Amino acid sequence: MAALTLYLCRHGDTAWSSERRLAGRTDLPLIEVGERNARQLGERLRDVPFERVLASPLARARRTAELAGLGARAELDDRLLEMDFGRYDGLTVDEIRRDRPGWTYLRDGCPGGEGAGELGARADALLAELGALAGNVALFAHSVILRVLAARFLGLAPEAGRLLMLSPGALSILGYDPVDDSRAIAAWNERAHLLTPGRVA
Repeated sequence: MAALTLYLCRHGDTAWSSERRLAGRTDLPLIEVGERNARQLGERLRDVPFERVLASPLARARRTAELAGLGARAELDDRLLEMDFGRYDGLTVDEIRRDRPGWTYLRDGCPGGEGAGELGARADALLAELGALAGNVALFAHSVILRVLAARFLGLAPEAGRLLMLSPGALSILGYDPVDDSRAIAAWNERAHLLTPGRVA
């Protein structure tokens, strides 16, 4: 993958973002600030030539790609769907921890949903396909799957995605460092393109 650079684009804010409510497969639209940030993300990406553009089928990711100016090129890919939170979808972490103190989704999984291993398998399948490409690829998706994908790109366990905070509207770039002859993070959770970034997580 030395010739491949991945631009990981997290979708903009939804009504649940500020509430820290788990929105896995719930198909929420972007709110006004999320739409504005998607346009600002598009300004950041405007001069980047992309070999391919992929997006999660969920509306918030598709709309972000559209407002960023790449919707017409976006191929919808189920491997970029957000983590299936199962029975926890729609709950806040605080609500879940009342019954399961210390719970985190990538370490502990979700009843009726996915665990880290299943996300890792999806990420691995996508990375294996993209590995044959040279150039830039844009991925419009969600917090947890993009964090797991980054961990797998770096050769880390899927659970290591817990170490990578990713905010709405943020851009992260994964590439190759020729000095260390290694895959590497070139930028992470970049939000300088957002003129009114608001909260940081």
